Amino acid sequence: MKILSVEQIREADRYTIENEPIESVDLMERAATKVFEWLYRRVSREKVIRIFCGMGNNGGDGLVVARLLYAQDIVPQVFMVRYSDKMSHDCEVNYYRLLNETQVPMFDIMSEDDFPPINDNDIIVDAIFGSGLNRPPQGMTADLISYLNQSHAIRIAIDIPSGLFADQPSALGFIFKADYTLSFQFPKLALLMPENDPYVGRFEILNINLHPKYIDEVATPNFLVLKDMVKPILHVRTKFSHKGTYGHALLIAGSAQMTGAALLSAKSCLRSGVGLLSVHLPQKAVLPLQTTVPEAIVDADESDACFSHFGDLQAYNAVGVGPGLGKSDETARALKRLIQEVKVPLVMDADALNILSENPTWIPFLPAKTILTPHPKEFERLAGTKFSSSFERLEKQREMSVRNNLIIVLKGASTSITFPNGSCFFNTTGNPGMATAGSGDVLTGIILSLLAQRYSPEEAAVLGVYLHGLAGDFAAETVGQESLIASDITENLGKAFMVMRSK
Repeated sequence: MKILSVEQIREADRYTIENEPIESVDLMERAATKVFEWLYRRVSREKVIRIFCGMGNNGGDGLVVARLLYAQDIVPQVFMVRYSDKMSHDCEVNYYRLLNETQVPMFDIMSEDDFPPINDNDIIVDAIFGSGLNRPPQGMTADLISYLNQSHAIRIAIDIPSGLFADQPSALGFIFKADYTLSFQFPKLALLMPENDPYVGRFEILNINLHPKYIDEVATPNFLVLKDMVKPILHVRTKFSHKGTYGHALLIAGSAQMTGAALLSAKSCLRSGVGLLSVHLPQKAVLPLQTTVPEAIVDADESDACFSHFGDLQAYNAVGVGPGLGKSDETARALKRLIQEVKVPLVMDADALNILSENPTWIPFLPAKTILTPHPKEFERLAGTKFSSSFERLEKQREMSVRNNLIIVLKGASTSITFPNGSCFFNTTGNPGMATAGSGDVLTGIILSLLAQRYSPEEAAVLGVYLHGLAGDFAAETVGQESLIASDITENLGKAFMVMRSK
């Protein structure tokens, strides 16, 4: 799914109006009907629905919702937030339709004295500002948003929470705190930024059938990863295939103090379909590997405690390095040599990234389309700076991918994956229970397995992240988010693959 800018969304509306063709007020009706349908399926008739409408098209959406609810014998209350003397044309049309065709109670909010009492069991619908807002709310509207946020009522935002900027950092403060955000046709980039999570809540995309030709042809660097996108990536296993068909992966991981990371990564690699897996690890970690992951081939280092050398790489289809590696001088030297000599797809995580951040001159020499999988702090170290916002961090991530011909998987909620062509893919699977030690090691193993099976680096990154999150979702359904541990993710990879292959 494409993520469009505010300007592109406006153009999508205009194109639809001209080429469907459809009147703009009828397009508003179509969009607001989707919000009404969402509400009607979920809201008890006993609850009081209070809809706060601004003077623009977002307010017009709220007015249509009120009229449609009234037609189903649900009588909401509408509060017109009079921050301007003029309404947009479509908002005005729907204002008079509601006034003349229904008996919906309507109130004007001109000052703080007009703020209505809000009960905890009410439903608040925010239709004050839309996605075109480019300056923070002020005065009475800022006070109203702050007042609504103090309520324990269920809060629902139409298209975007009022006060939130769609394409740029927001002035955090006077932003409507939604429990649910109902975004029209496309997600807004702001909905995917961590600092906006307290305002966005759970967001859902409502398809309002904007013109498909425009959607197909419009160019954007940002995409949302959905099942329909990743499912066609999956390879089909052939009847006469064998273990050699599915590649030989080399995992370089573990140290005397962190053997577990190597074991977690090895298990997930094998569970993701690789034909053969060799694990290069210190001699002290050999017995735990042989005991825990008997399917893996042992490749013992000369060192008892750390990664210090590696042998011939020609037998491998892909290499993964980093989980539990440690940062000894011996390990750093061996990693530098690996970067210089590896000729197959490479994925780097954890201490491999930490060593890289301490030696930034190595970054330009990484093999083309090497996959880096940092968490936010690791990425700060790689970039050599802290960021004022997630928007700034995203642009730095994108710039690093383009400049160095890398694929960067920045882990977290809505994991962002940037490619050398400047595009970015935001993941949609996963849950907070995956914020646990070893989760990243599992992801490294999955991506390594896919690379060895000859998925392209782009495919391996997007599919690997999606499967990792999906397995984590299944794990959370079984054990709950609080009790989820990294090995639970691996144990649910089989279910994730099966669901991906289902119709």
